Amino acid sequence: MSELGTTWSQVRERQIGSMRLGCEILGHILRNVSADEARSLRDGPDGWSIVEVVCHLRDFDEIFHKRAIMMLAGDHPQLPAYDHEAMAIERDYQRESLADAYGALQASRARFAAFFEALTPAQWARGGDHPERDSFCMTDALMQVGAHDLDHLEQITRVLAQV
Repeated sequence: MSELGTTWSQVRERQIGSMRLGCEILGHILRNVSADEARSLRDGPDGWSIVEVVCHLRDFDEIFHKRAIMMLAGDHPQLPAYDHEAMAIERDYQRESLADAYGALQASRARFAAFFEALTPAQWARGGDHPERDSFCMTDALMQVGAHDLDHLEQITRVLAQV
Protein backbone atom coordinates (compact mmCIF):
# COMPACT_ATOMS: atom_id res chain seq x y z
CA MET A 1 0.00 0.00 0.00
CA SER A 2 1.12 3.53 -0.69
CA GLU A 3 0.95 6.37 1.79
CA LEU A 4 -2.53 7.25 0.58
CA GLY A 5 -3.85 3.69 0.83
CA THR A 6 -3.85 2.96 -2.90
CA THR A 7 -2.53 -0.47 -3.82
CA TRP A 8 -0.58 -1.41 -6.94
CA SER A 9 -3.56 -3.52 -7.88
CA GLN A 10 -5.81 -0.44 -7.83
CA VAL A 11 -3.29 1.58 -9.83
CA ARG A 12 -3.11 -1.15 -12.45
CA GLU A 13 -6.90 -1.47 -12.58
CA ARG A 14 -7.19 2.27 -13.22
CA GLN A 15 -4.51 2.12 -15.91
CA ILE A 16 -6.34 -0.72 -17.66
CA GLY A 17 -9.47 1.44 -17.57
CA SER A 18 -7.46 4.31 -19.05
CA MET A 19 -6.17 2.18 -21.91
CA ARG A 20 -9.75 1.23 -22.77
CA LEU A 21 -10.88 4.86 -22.44
CA GLY A 22 -8.06 6.16 -24.66
CA CYS A 23 -9.29 3.96 -27.48
CA GLU A 24 -12.89 5.09 -26.93
CA ILE A 25 -11.86 8.77 -26.93
CA LEU A 26 -10.04 8.22 -30.20
CA GLY A 27 -13.26 6.82 -31.69
CA HIS A 28 -15.17 9.94 -30.63
CA ILE A 29 -12.50 12.16 -32.14
CA LEU A 30 -12.51 10.25 -35.43
CA ARG A 31 -16.29 10.04 -35.74
CA ASN A 32 -16.59 13.09 -38.01
CA VAL A 33 -13.25 12.82 -39.82
CA SER A 34 -13.76 12.03 -43.50
CA ALA A 35 -11.50 9.67 -45.44
CA ASP A 36 -10.14 12.67 -47.35
CA GLU A 37 -9.38 14.60 -44.15
CA ALA A 38 -7.76 11.51 -42.61
CA ARG A 39 -5.28 11.44 -45.48
CA SER A 40 -4.81 15.16 -46.15
CA LEU A 41 -4.64 16.73 -42.68
CA ARG A 42 -1.07 16.44 -41.39
CA ASP A 43 0.99 17.26 -38.36
CA GLY A 44 3.11 19.80 -40.21
CA PRO A 45 4.42 19.68 -43.77
CA ASP A 46 6.45 16.50 -43.18
CA GLY A 47 4.29 15.10 -40.39
CA TRP A 48 1.97 12.15 -40.33
CA SER A 49 -1.62 12.27 -41.51
CA ILE A 50 -4.43 11.22 -39.18
CA VAL A 51 -4.75 7.81 -40.84
CA GLU A 52 -1.00 7.28 -40.43
CA VAL A 53 -1.24 8.08 -36.71
CA VAL A 54 -4.13 5.63 -36.24
CA CYS A 55 -2.22 2.91 -38.13
CA HIS A 56 0.79 3.62 -35.91
CA LEU A 57 -1.37 3.27 -32.78
CA ARG A 58 -2.80 -0.01 -34.11
CA ASP A 59 0.60 -1.49 -34.91
CA PHE A 60 2.28 -0.35 -31.73
CA ASP A 61 -0.58 -1.73 -29.64
CA GLU A 62 0.35 -5.13 -31.09
CA ILE A 63 4.07 -4.47 -30.57
CA PHE A 64 3.54 -3.46 -26.94
CA HIS A 65 1.44 -6.62 -26.45
CA LYS A 66 4.12 -8.84 -28.02
CA ARG A 67 6.77 -7.30 -25.76
CA ALA A 68 4.61 -8.01 -22.70
CA ILE A 69 4.16 -11.62 -23.81
CA MET A 70 7.94 -11.88 -24.23
CA MET A 71 8.39 -10.68 -20.64
CA LEU A 72 6.09 -13.45 -19.42
CA ALA A 73 7.80 -16.13 -21.49
CA GLY A 74 11.46 -15.27 -20.92
CA ASP A 75 13.78 -14.40 -18.08
CA HIS A 76 14.19 -10.63 -18.45
CA PRO A 77 14.38 -10.70 -22.28
CA GLN A 78 15.87 -8.03 -24.50
CA LEU A 79 12.79 -6.42 -26.04
CA PRO A 80 13.09 -5.61 -29.75
CA ALA A 81 13.28 -2.07 -31.08
CA TYR A 82 11.09 -0.95 -33.97
CA ASP A 83 11.50 1.91 -36.41
CA HIS A 84 8.06 3.51 -36.50
CA GLU A 85 8.97 5.79 -39.42
CA ALA A 86 10.15 2.88 -41.57
CA MET A 87 7.08 0.86 -40.58
CA ALA A 88 4.76 3.65 -41.76
CA ILE A 89 6.47 3.65 -45.16
CA GLU A 90 6.81 -0.13 -45.53
CA ARG A 91 3.17 -0.75 -44.59
CA ASP A 92 1.97 2.23 -46.64
CA TYR A 93 -0.21 3.61 -43.85
CA GLN A 94 -1.34 6.50 -46.02
CA ARG A 95 -3.32 4.13 -48.29
CA GLU A 96 -5.13 2.34 -45.46
CA SER A 97 -8.75 2.81 -44.46
CA LEU A 98 -9.23 4.90 -41.33
CA ALA A 99 -12.23 2.80 -40.28
CA ASP A 100 -10.34 -0.47 -40.77
CA ALA A 101 -7.29 0.78 -38.88
CA TYR A 102 -9.42 2.00 -35.97
CA GLY A 103 -11.44 -1.25 -35.94
CA ALA A 104 -8.22 -3.27 -35.74
CA LEU A 105 -6.98 -1.04 -32.91
CA GLN A 106 -10.23 -1.62 -31.01
CA ALA A 107 -9.86 -5.40 -31.34
CA SER A 108 -6.19 -5.27 -30.34
CA ARG A 109 -6.94 -3.06 -27.37
CA ALA A 110 -9.65 -5.40 -26.08
CA ARG A 111 -7.21 -8.35 -26.25
CA PHE A 112 -4.44 -6.35 -24.60
CA ALA A 113 -6.66 -5.12 -21.75
CA ALA A 114 -7.86 -8.70 -21.15
CA PHE A 115 -4.22 -9.82 -21.10
CA PHE A 116 -3.40 -7.33 -18.34
CA GLU A 117 -6.56 -8.16 -16.38
CA ALA A 118 -5.58 -11.85 -16.29
CA LEU A 119 -2.06 -11.35 -14.90
CA THR A 120 -1.22 -12.88 -11.54
CA PRO A 121 0.89 -11.02 -8.94
CA ALA A 122 3.92 -13.11 -9.98
CA GLN A 123 3.36 -12.21 -13.63
CA TRP A 124 3.14 -8.49 -12.80
CA ALA A 125 6.67 -8.83 -11.38
CA ARG A 126 8.09 -9.99 -14.72
CA GLY A 127 10.28 -7.63 -16.72
CA GLY A 128 12.61 -7.15 -19.64
CA ASP A 129 15.17 -4.77 -21.10
CA HIS A 130 13.42 -2.12 -23.16
CA PRO A 131 15.40 -0.76 -26.14
CA GLU A 132 14.84 2.85 -25.07
CA ARG A 133 14.25 2.58 -21.31
CA ASP A 134 16.60 -0.12 -19.96
CA SER A 135 14.89 -2.27 -17.31
CA PHE A 136 11.16 -2.37 -17.90
CA CYS A 137 8.49 -4.11 -15.79
CA MET A 138 4.96 -5.21 -16.63
CA THR A 139 3.50 -2.14 -14.90
CA ASP A 140 5.74 0.01 -17.12
CA ALA A 141 4.33 -1.83 -20.14
CA LEU A 142 0.78 -1.03 -19.01
CA MET A 143 1.57 2.62 -18.35
CA GLN A 144 3.35 2.96 -21.70
CA VAL A 145 0.07 2.25 -23.52
CA GLY A 146 -1.73 5.14 -21.82
CA ALA A 147 1.15 7.58 -22.31
CA HIS A 148 1.46 6.58 -25.98
CA ASP A 149 -2.28 7.10 -26.47
CA LEU A 150 -2.15 10.55 -24.89
CA ASP A 151 0.71 11.66 -27.11
CA HIS A 152 -1.19 10.71 -30.24
CA LEU A 153 -4.62 11.88 -29.06
CA GLU A 154 -3.04 15.29 -28.52
CA GLN A 155 -1.43 15.11 -31.94
CA ILE A 156 -4.70 14.28 -33.73
CA THR A 157 -6.73 16.90 -31.87
CA ARG A 158 -4.05 19.52 -32.59
CA VAL A 159 -4.15 18.65 -36.30
CA LEU A 160 -7.95 18.86 -36.33
CA ALA A 161 -7.91 22.17 -34.44
CA GLN A 162 -5.94 23.72 -37.34
CA VAL A 163 -8.83 23.18 -39.76
